Amino acid sequence: MKRLFTLFAAILMLRTLIPFAAFAADEPTDSAQAYILVEEATGTVLAGKNADTPLHCGYLSKLMALLLVAEDIETGKYRLDTELNASESVRGTKGAVIWLEPNDRLTVEELLKSVIIGNANDAMTVLAEASERNIEGFVSRMNSEAFDMGLRNTAFYNPYGYYDEREYSSARDIAEICRALAKYEFLRQYFQTWRDFVKNGTVELVSENTLSRTYERHIGFKACHSDEAGFCTAEGGINDRGTCYISVVLGAPDAETSLTAAKKLINRGFTDYKVTATMFPDEMLMPMKVRRGEDAAVEIRLREQLGIVVPRGVNELGTITVLPEYIAAPVKKGQRIGTAGFYSGKELVCEADIVAADDVPSLSYGFVFVKTLAKLLN
Repeated sequence: MKRLFTLFAAILMLRTLIPFAAFAADEPTDSAQAYILVEEATGTVLAGKNADTPLHCGYLSKLMALLLVAEDIETGKYRLDTELNASESVRGTKGAVIWLEPNDRLTVEELLKSVIIGNANDAMTVLAEASERNIEGFVSRMNSEAFDMGLRNTAFYNPYGYYDEREYSSARDIAEICRALAKYEFLRQYFQTWRDFVKNGTVELVSENTLSRTYERHIGFKACHSDEAGFCTAEGGINDRGTCYISVVLGAPDAETSLTAAKKLINRGFTDYKVTATMFPDEMLMPMKVRRGEDAAVEIRLREQLGIVVPRGVNELGTITVLPEYIAAPVKKGQRIGTAGFYSGKELVCEADIVAADDVPSLSYGFVFVKTLAKLLN
């Protein structure tokens, strides 16, 4: 027999969410080549322009390199207090440096600060070689992990952000890297520092991201500029409730425009949106009929209650569930049965899986015999 699908809608009175509303183009964002605003926990995109356009992002590519270093610290490959030895590779390093010489020894923490605050390329070399022995292997891992993260508009050819006509990324992909970095809270102290010193106080580090000293919600991540990329900023801001927004601005004409646009996008996220949960009651889902199972029905529920981002003032969310008329045994606990779609008007906000709450084995001759015998005895 064909499986028949039924639709039923329930309007839930929730303090909830819509997503995805693009902001009207206005200064300073409209002078950038691309930008995006994302809510960190859910990944909801709230605004964007050319967000998937591949562009050269300059030193923002270091954010992917820093993500790999953070992973290696978390997994114990090395610790913040581990001393690393600079190799011959640091000779002649281009761009920002802390003037490392071969055989200089610095802790991972000093090297991290040098990269995050001072953008130091020689420090990046030492960290990359500690992670993967050589720069080529490290860059290969950067691309591999970028692919695993679903970053399809990104390709790296060095860990520094040096200009290479083959290298590119997008505002959306950089935002995803920042979302991953935001989970490493031990990095936050370095992202939030505007000025510091390393090498026994002999080398001063000053961050190009001046939001680290002027923006109270700042948690990261990087600002940079080059002739090819223009002025670029990846910024994160958090409020007292732990809600975090991430903005990426690429190809702005000057530093003020780039930084102001990044901050303005995040502030608009806090002003215009709120994060809530679906809170769909499982009691609204009737048990699902089971054919040829030891039980005639199985309880069903949402796999998980989802966080959602909606404009402030939105109080109603429509829910449409899509379920079969019945399912055939065997049924496994957690097996996907259908979906629940959450809508604001005709706009799909998100979807959640509806799953079986328990196992239901298939009927067997032994089970039927025991059941029949029990009835006769009763």
